[in-house]
Amino acid sequence: MNGVSSLLLLLILYPSLLYPQAINDTTLKEATLPNCIRYGLEHQPAIRASKIDEDITETTIKDKLADWYPQLNITANYQHYLKMPVTIFPDLTNPNGPKRELQTGVRNYSTPQLALTQTIFNRDVLLATRTARDVRLSARQTTTANKIDVAAAISKAFYDVLLTQEQIQVLEETITRLDRSLKDAFYQYQGGLVDKTDYKRAGISLNNVKAQRKGAQDQLVAKYAYLKMQMGYPAEQLLELSFDTAHMEVEIALDTLQHIRYESRIEYQQLQTQQRLLQANVKYNQWSFIPTLSGFGYYNVVYQSDEFSKLFSHSFPNSYVGVQLAWPLFQGGKRMYNIRQANLQLKRNEVEMTDLKNNISSEYSQALATYKSNLSEFYAQKENLDLANEVYNTLALQYKSGIKTYLDVIVAETELRATQLNYYNSLYTVLSSKIDVEKALGTLSY
Repeated sequence: MNGVSSLLLLLILYPSLLYPQAINDTTLKEATLPNCIRYGLEHQPAIRASKIDEDITETTIKDKLADWYPQLNITANYQHYLKMPVTIFPDLTNPNGPKRELQTGVRNYSTPQLALTQTIFNRDVLLATRTARDVRLSARQTTTANKIDVAAAISKAFYDVLLTQEQIQVLEETITRLDRSLKDAFYQYQGGLVDKTDYKRAGISLNNVKAQRKGAQDQLVAKYAYLKMQMGYPAEQLLELSFDTAHMEVEIALDTLQHIRYESRIEYQQLQTQQRLLQANVKYNQWSFIPTLSGFGYYNVVYQSDEFSKLFSHSFPNSYVGVQLAWPLFQGGKRMYNIRQANLQLKRNEVEMTDLKNNISSEYSQALATYKSNLSEFYAQKENLDLANEVYNTLALQYKSGIKTYLDVIVAETELRATQLNYYNSLYTVLSSKIDVEKALGTLSY
């Protein structure tokens, strides 16, 4: 009995044992940038909608191709004459006399029919067959374009959160330095070495930096919310980013000698697919001059009787097969206008491809110039950071020795803080501009 009870308890608790695992599947244990991008590509609503659109496209294609298969239908009807039809016959006993009016048929009819039709040639189903591959490809390319946009948006949002976190860290370190400077200035004031303006200046600077920190902390909450939105991450779930600033510095490198390959851009690939579809549309309209051809076969069972109770007591079946040819000879020039319109749409697509090439070239040139400028700024700020640290440490020691005034220390500390913030700003900016270059080249990894 104990074994049976344990088994029943396990079966009852089994769903609850699995539930925490289901919750964990919606969170990230290690929120590195690649993991955040992978998560976004699985959970972002735009990507999920694109995948659903792919499924819709697939079912639509199968729906169109189903017209190639034989179509089998059953119909049935019942008919009751309230007034019998009249047919006029010649009088066989008196051929030269007046014709006779006779009621014909019976009052009740029922005709079940089994119909089989088979398309032999029809331009609609032929178009569906020839364009199915490109229609599927077009749906996949839309998903790819959305993935690229999502990857770029997540990357920039990720770096923006890191920038704000580093800014807060810089401000925390600044508060620690200013707090220490405030105490030093106060002790020197008590010792009669300086007047009270030194520690009051330190207090003013400390309050300003605390206010900056509070603003950055509020911004961090908003930027985390934006990153979660780009990822499709649950707003109520905790997300802690995992990163290495040193590794981020390595990531800024980019080969600036790469040449543009238009075929690498998803937008160009989409226009190429659209061009093939438009070429198929031209052929589709040209096929309008070709007749449609189909085969058919019908099997009818006719029931007829004047008495409804005896209607189905006897049947009169008939069947036939045949071929139907439909060939519209004149439609007022409509088919010629449709062909012309299809050719103009194809020509317009070619113009769009030329325009896209020009836009890609311009976009790449601007992105590359911005990246090079931001990269130079980053290296300058990195060098300034080392210099600002050295200047501040030197002036802080000289102030304690009574060589420099506290104003010099405040200026050096302000310059150090500004240089630290500028360094992280330039790091984020160069990483963001690198994403723009890779997107312009069509090499952004997702």
